[in-house]
Amino acid sequence: MPPKSKAAAAAAAEPVSVEDLFTSLHRHIQAGDSLQAAKVADQVLKAAPGDEDAVRCKVVALIKAEKIDEALAAMRAAERLPIDLSYYKAYCYYRQNKLQEALDLLRGQEETVAVLQLESQILYRLGRMNDCMNSFEKLQKFKIDSMDLKINIIAALVAAGRASEVQATMKALKVDLTTRALRDARSFELAYNSACSLIENKKYSEAKEQLDLAKRIGKEELMVEDYGEYDIEYELAPVSAQLAYVQQLQGQSQEAMQTYVYMINTKTPEPDPSPIADTSSLAVATTNLISLRGTKETADSLKKLDQLIEKSTAPNRLQLIESLDFKLSPRQKEALYSARVLLLLHTNKIDQAHELVSALIGIFRDSVFPVLLQAAVHVKEKNVQKAEEVLRQYADKHPENSKGVLLALAQIAANANHFQLAADSLSKIPDIQHMPVTVATLVALKERLGDSNAAASVLDSAIQWWKNSMTEDTKLDVFIREAAAFKLSHGRDEEACLLYEELVKSHGSIEALAGLVSTAARTNLEKAEQYEKKLKPLPGLKGVDVESLEKTSGARHVEGPQDMKVDVPEEVKKQKAKKRKRKPRYPKGFDPANPGPPPDPERWLPRRERSSYRPKRKDKRAQVRGAQGAVTRETAAANASGSSKGSQTTSSSKAPAANSDQPKASNKSRKKKSRS
Repeated sequence: MPPKSKAAAAAAAEPVSVEDLFTSLHRHIQAGDSLQAAKVADQVLKAAPGDEDAVRCKVVALIKAEKIDEALAAMRAAERLPIDLSYYKAYCYYRQNKLQEALDLLRGQEETVAVLQLESQILYRLGRMNDCMNSFEKLQKFKIDSMDLKINIIAALVAAGRASEVQATMKALKVDLTTRALRDARSFELAYNSACSLIENKKYSEAKEQLDLAKRIGKEELMVEDYGEYDIEYELAPVSAQLAYVQQLQGQSQEAMQTYVYMINTKTPEPDPSPIADTSSLAVATTNLISLRGTKETADSLKKLDQLIEKSTAPNRLQLIESLDFKLSPRQKEALYSARVLLLLHTNKIDQAHELVSALIGIFRDSVFPVLLQAAVHVKEKNVQKAEEVLRQYADKHPENSKGVLLALAQIAANANHFQLAADSLSKIPDIQHMPVTVATLVALKERLGDSNAAASVLDSAIQWWKNSMTEDTKLDVFIREAAAFKLSHGRDEEACLLYEELVKSHGSIEALAGLVSTAARTNLEKAEQYEKKLKPLPGLKGVDVESLEKTSGARHVEGPQDMKVDVPEEVKKQKAKKRKRKPRYPKGFDPANPGPPPDPERWLPRRERSSYRPKRKDKRAQVRGAQGAVTRETAAANASGSSKGSQTTSSSKAPAANSDQPKASNKSRKKKSRS
C-alpha cells in the first residue's frame, strides 16, 4: 500500500464533531439505511456517552433492520441511564412472541397512540378480543383517521365474535365499501375484513361479492406496484382461502377442494421454489381440506397436517412451524389440532392421540375442546364410562361453559343405552329446553325409561313455555298436535281431546278438527257430533243415500277391514299383459330342429336319490350248516313239495327260517372243515 499523505493522516486524527455525526445519522434515517444509522449512532455514543437521542436512534434503527436481539442488548446496556425504553422493549418482546412479558411492560405507561396500538395488537394475538376492543375504543378518542386502524378494528370485532356490530361500526367510522371508495383508498384488506364479518353472520352471497371485490382491487394495487404473478397470488392467498371456504359453506365442495389442493401443492418455479401461499393461509386451507375429505385419504391428510407442526422430543410440547403459533387465531388453532386428533383416531393411532390431547389440555386451559377430544379418545377405546366421567366432571366445575359438553355427554350416554344420564344432561341446558329437537329427544328418552308421565310433563312444559313466549316464530301448534298424538297413543283420551279442542279454537285447521272428532268419539259423543257438523262434506258425495246403497243386491255388510278393489282401465291391463319376448338361448351345438331325446329331469339329483337307483345286491345264497354234502330235512321236504306242487316261492321263504335255528359256526371251524 502507498503511504498515506500527511493531510489524510491529520484528517483521520481530527475528531468528527457530534453535530456532524447527527447530520450523518439524520441523512441515513431519511434514506432508510437502518444498519448504517445504527453504526453512526454508535459513533455518537462514543463521542457523547449516554446521549438519549443517540440511544433511541440506535434501538429504533436495529428494530427496523430486524435485529431484535441486538436491539434488546442495546437496551440492556443502557439500563443504568435515566432513559425509559419500556415501549421499545415491549415491542421487541411482541416481535419475539413473548406476549405476556410485553403486556406487563406496557402496564402503567401513559396511554398514547403508540402504546394503545401496541397493546391492542398484543391482546389480539393473545385472543383477548374484548380487551382488544377496549383498547381500540380508547384509540378512537384520539380521532385518528387511519385506514390501518379501521381495518384492525373490524378484524378485532370479527375475531371477538362480535360480527353483528361490524356494519354499525363501519358507519360510525365513515367507512365506504363501494368499489370506487376502496380503489381510492387502495385497501382491499377492508373489503376482506368486511367479508369475514358477513361470513360470521351467515350472509354468504354478500360475503362472496366482497371477497371478489377484494381480490380484484388487490390485483390492481399489486400490479401497479410491479408485483409478479406468483407474488400477487401469495399476497392474496387469504382472500382465496376465504373464497373457497364460502364455496364450501354453499355446498360447492368440488370447487372448494380444487382451490385448497392448488394452494397446498403449487409452488413457484425453479430455481427457488416456494409455496404460493403464506403459512397461515396454508394452515387454513389444509384444515378445511381435511374437513371436506372426512374419513377419506386419512393418511395423506395426516401427512399434510404434520408438515405444519414442528417435531419436538419434549413430551407434551407442541410448536407450529415458522411462528405460525401467533399468526393463527385461537379458533383456528383449535380447528387444526382437533383435525389432527380426529385423524389419529381414524388411523387407530390411539397412543399418539392420547399424548396430543394431554398436551392440548395444558395449552388451552380455558377452552372446552380438549375435554371433548379427550372424551372422543375414550369412546374410541370403547371406554364409555371414562368418557362420561370426564365430561360430567367438567360440566360440574364449569356450569357456565358446559353447553357443548352436556350435549356430547347426552349423545354418548344415549348411544350406550344410559338413557337416564342422557335425559339428565339435556335437562341441564336451560336455553334449549323448549326447542322441538330437545323436546322430542327428551320424550323419546323418557319413553325408553318407561316413564310416560315424565314424557307427558315435558310436552306440557314446552306448551306452557311457547304460550308465554313473545317470539314471532311460534311452535305452539306443533307442540299441541304432537302432545295430543302422544297422549292419545298412551290412553289419555280426555287430555288429548282437550288439546285438540284448544288447537281447533286457536288455529281451526282441518287436521285438528278431524283429530278432535275422532278423539271425542271415544270420550264424549255429544261433543264429537257437535264438531262433526263443522267438517266440510267430501266432494262428490252429495245426494248419496247410504241406507239405500246397503239395501241393494250387490251391497252387503262385511265385518272387519276389506281390501279395496280398484277398477283398472283396459289400456293399463293391456300394457301390463305385454311382456317382452326374448329369443331363447340354446347350448352350444344344440339343434332345435332335431332336439333328440329329452334330458333326464333327475340329472341334477344325486344318484342315490334318483328313481332309477337300485342298491347293490347282497349274496343271499344259502349256507349249509353241518358236514359237507349234508342236506337238512326242511330242504329235502321243500324240494319234494316244489317238484310235486311247483311252490318254489313258499319253500324258499321258509328255508332261511329253518336255517336260522341252527347255531352259527365260527370262521375258524369253517376253515378247518374246508381243509378236511
